[in-house]
Amino acid sequence: MLKKTIITTAIISAGFAGTAMADGTFDAVKERGVVQCGVSTGLPGFSVADDKGVWTGLDVDVCRAVAAATLGDASKVKYIPLTAKERFTALQSGEIDILSRNTTWTQTRDTTLGLNFAGVNYYDGQGFMVSKNLGVSSAKELDGAAVCIQAGTTTELNLADYFRMLGMSYSPVVFDTSDQTVKGFESGRCDVLTSDQSQLYALRIKLENPSDAMVLPEVISKEPLGPVVRQGDDTWFNIVKWSYNAMVNAEELGLTSANIDKMKTSDNPNIGRFVGNDGPKGSGMDLADDWAYQIVKQVGNYGESFDRNVGEGSALKISRGLNALWSEGGLQFAPPMR
Repeated sequence: MLKKTIITTAIISAGFAGTAMADGTFDAVKERGVVQCGVSTGLPGFSVADDKGVWTGLDVDVCRAVAAATLGDASKVKYIPLTAKERFTALQSGEIDILSRNTTWTQTRDTTLGLNFAGVNYYDGQGFMVSKNLGVSSAKELDGAAVCIQAGTTTELNLADYFRMLGMSYSPVVFDTSDQTVKGFESGRCDVLTSDQSQLYALRIKLENPSDAMVLPEVISKEPLGPVVRQGDDTWFNIVKWSYNAMVNAEELGLTSANIDKMKTSDNPNIGRFVGNDGPKGSGMDLADDWAYQIVKQVGNYGESFDRNVGEGSALKISRGLNALWSEGGLQFAPPMR
């Protein structure tokens, strides 16, 4: 009985500690003077460091937006590379303030890990990449294939479900990082590499001969990717959520990093509210009135971020597709700032 009581008390104490830690994230960020952001170990287009240690990517821009909103400086970010297996523990333990690491929003992750997803910055789906020499044109031809896959991801379950439904078999070849999976694929340890399609395009450019590989047409899952924070801190959750929403709203309003200074005097009431001349300004989040202006001035709107990191202005050249604004036939939609 005593042992059980001690264990129960420890669990309760840990729960209170986690809540206390989560509740003061913004205060901790202000005191520290930097946002601690969990990113990938290196995925072109989403989060990758150059040879000088400068991080760029679609996920990186979410972290930069939060830093611009909270600290007035998009550069005030400490990037912490994490594998898929490490990422949730790092967030739960308080090692990072935000996880912005091509992470899929699922029911289990949203309801059982003590975490909240703050939005979807990339709508994706799982696919397959093969060598053209394999001679297949469809995932339905992969019966008996060896499949390279990254541990700790939703792709493992999706892969098992897909092959089981089609009555096919496969041999998993599991790695800890995305770099390891692409090296395994290139060395011939597997016939096919499976991941989110965005990752497949990013990983393909890491191959010695990218043109030798092709992404098959099948998309076998829904993968809404987005930033994650701890539960129990509504203020920080709102800040991260609305920092991203500001980028989407800015694109819809035609506000860019190049024109936002000129647009500050616009007669459009929506723009006036956005830049902090009117409306809710920073109230409710303890932010400066120009928090959204700072995001666009320093980071850009969602379209600018998409284009330079994964779109036509990048090496990946991924079309907007589902990630176009709702007004352009896509899924990107943000609540109004009023």
